[in-house]
Amino acid sequence: MKINGYEIALSEEELDKIINEQTQPIELISKDFKGYEELSEGDKKALQHLVNAGKMMTDVAQEQDHPLNREMRKALEEAAKNSTYAAKALKLFTSFSGVEGLNGIDPKPIEIFKGIHGSKGRNFYPQDLSVEEFHQIIEKMLNRGKDDEVRKILSVRTMVRRSGDELKAIDYTEYFAKEFSEIANQLELAAHYTTDAALKDYLGWQVQALLQNDEEMDALADRHWAVLQDTPLEFTLSRENYDDEMSGTICENPKLSEMLSARGIEVLSKDMLGVRVGIVNKEGTQLLLKFKEHMKNLAKLMPYSDRYEQNVASGGELKQTMVDVDLAALCGDYAQCRGAITTAQNLPNNDKLSVKRGGGRRNVYHRQVRQSGDAKREKALLNALLREDFHKYFNREAEHIFVIGHENGHSLGPDSSYQNALGLYKHTIEENKADVVSITFMPEYVKAGIITEQQLKEVYTTWIVRLLLKSKPQASQPHRTGDLIHFNYLLEHGAIEFNADNKLVIHFDKMPEVMHKILAETIEVQLSKSPESAKAFIEKNSNWGDLHEYIAKVQKDLGLKPYKDIRMHF
Repeated sequence: MKINGYEIALSEEELDKIINEQTQPIELISKDFKGYEELSEGDKKALQHLVNAGKMMTDVAQEQDHPLNREMRKALEEAAKNSTYAAKALKLFTSFSGVEGLNGIDPKPIEIFKGIHGSKGRNFYPQDLSVEEFHQIIEKMLNRGKDDEVRKILSVRTMVRRSGDELKAIDYTEYFAKEFSEIANQLELAAHYTTDAALKDYLGWQVQALLQNDEEMDALADRHWAVLQDTPLEFTLSRENYDDEMSGTICENPKLSEMLSARGIEVLSKDMLGVRVGIVNKEGTQLLLKFKEHMKNLAKLMPYSDRYEQNVASGGELKQTMVDVDLAALCGDYAQCRGAITTAQNLPNNDKLSVKRGGGRRNVYHRQVRQSGDAKREKALLNALLREDFHKYFNREAEHIFVIGHENGHSLGPDSSYQNALGLYKHTIEENKADVVSITFMPEYVKAGIITEQQLKEVYTTWIVRLLLKSKPQASQPHRTGDLIHFNYLLEHGAIEFNADNKLVIHFDKMPEVMHKILAETIEVQLSKSPESAKAFIEKNSNWGDLHEYIAKVQKDLGLKPYKDIRMHF
């Protein structure tokens, strides 16, 4: 079957298998949800306008991702009215929020249409632009004195297009002027209806940031967003740059990197935009705030803490807010479920202007995502791979505690100047760092009385079971690559082993020493500002052998659900 002249690459039977056997539903809240019923009438209206804004941001993110996304989606939607085949292809498109995506298992992206492929630069850069030509053009423009334009090309907030034998940068506010105007209108309506003064204030700043080509406005919006703690509603306009694999390649080019450094031009990957909307859960938030109280103490315990400044270690009140949220909408970047789905987030990232100037951060945790597991499969996995006496320590709520530590971990350690210097490897090293910070400092939460010794063992066990990978991760999967690094490191240093029956055994007594060791090595890599050191660290610790293949086979034999179906009801 052809859609807009492109043949669907998967058979209807293959799509049936994906939809019926390999897709995990993520059920978001509806108007029947108790928390929604308890909102004021004004906040109920505001929530709907915030969701409307999110749906509009999906158009933006799909445009950033691939030039044919929006066109093919509309064609699929039309064809699906009369074709079950097209309707099934549309479901996969909706899961990816695009024409292709990794499923976390297969090494190559799953493509929905024959002849439509993704690219390193997504649609941030021209589809026919190779890495080699990209570097050549940037060098040529620098030699021609086009420093200001190069700075824009390498910024987080521009779409890049060809201009003769050069490239030109188009700011998001210009490229997406129509969409941003419509989103801003929805945010203005939400601000009008909400009963919360702080949220109203933030939305006003976010509207201006959408309408003005001015990074200062983004910084102001970020500052007002980062202090939101007691609002009834959650709204995030996220800006993360994991998807752009083109910009970071410059850090692999010593000559070009030196030219840019001499001109004070920072290489930044492009921001993919997303929107998250929900209702703040007060009970869940109280747990997060208990962890927050100890972040300054943890900052002092970080390796080599005397060699870099940490925001959380400075005097005064900790600039970090935290909320647990019942989700009403995941749109744009959040809806691009390509092998995984976000369970929590710590924003703004270190590359953002507000953070560079000492602004705060905000952690948001996704209740509906973490509550969507498969208990039956988890039990089968434990029976297959974990020695029986450790089963009692596996607890999915313990994973939530780990994630709290992970998100807090992003606020500890060297700042963005160290992280960004690692180029293509910065995300893998940073996600590895956040994981390692979480597990390393879990005993400190026991000392503080936040968790018990039993819970500590549950966190260790549940996290380590999470490291049992389903396939060899790709370089473009920083979280999964981090999991492989941790698994191998624990195995090499004797914190875990597999017995004669191929069952996992955990040596709890060895965990603290081994985790402190890998944390120190990770911080050393960030402090080096060396892509070569980062690459060597990753390669050294990410080997894949017979044991990994055995674990992956067990995982696959138990059945996998690598695709996600986000079910929104607003």
